[in-house]
Amino acid sequence: MIRLPNILNGRLYCSHPSASSQPPNNKLFVAGLSWSVDEKSLNDAFSTFGQVTEVRIMYDKETGRSRGFGFVHFSKDEEANCAKDAMDGKAFLGRPLRVSFALEKVRGAPVVVPRLTGVGNGDK
Repeated sequence: MIRLPNILNGRLYCSHPSASSQPPNNKLFVAGLSWSVDEKSLNDAFSTFGQVTEVRIMYDKETGRSRGFGFVHFSKDEEANCAKDAMDGKAFLGRPLRVSFALEKVRGAPVVVPRLTGVGNGDK
């Protein structure tokens, strides 16, 4: 079932928190960004869901070009959850966004990436 946000006074609101495999928090990981996206345009796109406290786009150190992903911080978990539900898969400046809750970065700890068995490696 698709949940549609409610619009009140020019701001989008979600009616119910959604179930997610990742715990909700106020920081979103946003991937699929066009190279032309800047912090202001990303802030403008997400601020309709609540108070955006920080926007960071990751840039390549050598070229200065966007790496195609960034982070959007909200003041409340509920606002981030609503923005994730509404913006995930939506086109933004010609590219579909992939939005999920950001994972907390732990300095010095190894990053474990789960492997999917039998996917794309010829296993039968």
